Amino acid sequence: MIDKASEENLKNSIDIVDIISNYIEIKKAGANFKANCPFHGEKTPSFVISPSKQIYHCFGCSVGGDAIQFVMEYEKINYPEALEKIASMMNFSLEYSQGSSDHTETRRLLESVQGWYYKNLDYNNIAKTYLQQRGINQQSIEKFGIGYVGSSSELMNFLSTNFLPTPQAEEAGVVAQRERGGFYARLTERITFPIYSPSGAIVGFGGRTITNHPAKYINSPQTKLFNKSQLLYGYAKAKEHIYKNKKLIVCEGYLDVIMFHQAGFQEAVATLGTALTEEHLPLLRKGQPKIILAYDGDKAGVAAALKAATMLTIGGFDGSVVLFPNGADPADMIAIGKIQEVANLLRAEQPLIPFVIEMMVKAHDLSNPKDKEVAFGIIKNYLDQLTPIIRDAYIPHGATVLGISPALFGSIEIIEDESSQQRAKKDKVKKNRQPTVSISETKEDIGKLSIIKTLYENPEFIDEVINVIEPSMFGDYALLFDAVLKNEQKNPNLIGLTLDDKIKTMQKEELEKSLISLLFGHYTTQLKAISTSSTMPLNKKSFLFRKIKMDIMPRLRRGELVSYPVNYL
Repeated sequence: MIDKASEENLKNSIDIVDIISNYIEIKKAGANFKANCPFHGEKTPSFVISPSKQIYHCFGCSVGGDAIQFVMEYEKINYPEALEKIASMMNFSLEYSQGSSDHTETRRLLESVQGWYYKNLDYNNIAKTYLQQRGINQQSIEKFGIGYVGSSSELMNFLSTNFLPTPQAEEAGVVAQRERGGFYARLTERITFPIYSPSGAIVGFGGRTITNHPAKYINSPQTKLFNKSQLLYGYAKAKEHIYKNKKLIVCEGYLDVIMFHQAGFQEAVATLGTALTEEHLPLLRKGQPKIILAYDGDKAGVAAALKAATMLTIGGFDGSVVLFPNGADPADMIAIGKIQEVANLLRAEQPLIPFVIEMMVKAHDLSNPKDKEVAFGIIKNYLDQLTPIIRDAYIPHGATVLGISPALFGSIEIIEDESSQQRAKKDKVKKNRQPTVSISETKEDIGKLSIIKTLYENPEFIDEVINVIEPSMFGDYALLFDAVLKNEQKNPNLIGLTLDDKIKTMQKEELEKSLISLLFGHYTTQLKAISTSSTMPLNKKSFLFRKIKMDIMPRLRRGELVSYPVNYL
């Protein structure tokens, strides 16, 4: 865990303009900076960065926050990872709490070992020849940090010579302990592939044998840093292209990823010797890309594609499948110059749901009524796990493939009922959603928003006025005012408000005058409501009318802020 004092020191040192300019092109615009928003497509800049307030806001899509929030959103990483990323940019040394789960030293060891692996490749002709034969060029070797490790004793000598502790190397998954005592290298006589977290921190290694070892590929073992069921090889290199192009290509191995990137398909990633699992889904969902499963067309590849496609579609992902024919894989095809053919295959992709339906049916003999009934049950069970609208859309395809009536899949009325429930939920969310600040040109709206902005930027005023006003007085901006009371500092609409030059921040005296004006309008409305009420008892009606007319409103005219009587109605 990052030490709190160190975290605060980093925050106090951050310049939001410097940080954001590392990611996008920004231009000076008066006291602020402007840019095209990186989070939605636009031609006219509406993304504003305030150096004085150290915040950003997009008036197009309403995203906003500080420099840390920007890095989190842009890089699709969590808060601690964003802090570490910013610290690295600023050459700032973060400190970690003693006894916490700090992995800095472990990562340093992994980086040292990676540097040694990488240099070793230059001295092993067999490994270099293998990579050349597979079509991997020097630029890809450098980009992916491909290396080589020789004997176990060579690694152990390297650790000893560089004063790298063996227990820490074991914790990093680089070495293992023998039953009879002592340590040995986990990877020996293998081409090495460093594996990085989504944020770009090294977490482990993969190794490919060049001595015909029965285990062609092996990975680092499970460690505190390395969980192969949550990692995707090449993701740190691919994520910029994934977010930009809204596309992610999942293939089967290290070499496929490297050759895809080498051929210009830089959205490619791969699982680490395991099938795609539900633990991968949060990572796949970042940036909302379309998922393309690019697998070998052999029996194992088809089975893996079917399993992955089923899981993805039930999880609500959009995507497609590409199967490489005749036992070929992407790496081999690219290596022999068939880049255009690979591009054509990717364009001829098959959508995920039809692929799942057809592969499920293909495993059964539809000429046999019993087998056909089994196939129908499998397809129906699959479709029932999809959302109602998607299910409805693909029932005809399932019926066509099976050669049956769509009516057998169930009543459409049920689907429509479920859709109605979903619409009702959306309507409820929409009703409760805080409105985006969109300034109408009325004096009343601008007055309310000026009060909210002043209180947001001067929270010390809130205690003085909390008994005078309450959220309902702000009408359409009630939730915005409520966000100020709740101290929602990262609320994007509040951030947008504070960057809007049309809405001014008031001094204390001016704020009091605006509040009096707001209160006077509010109580005028209440007088009308009381006068026309047909349910209020006459004695209460008379009391409240006199209270407002003869006590509250005269005091407001004299410039006095009158406490809001919450129970007067």
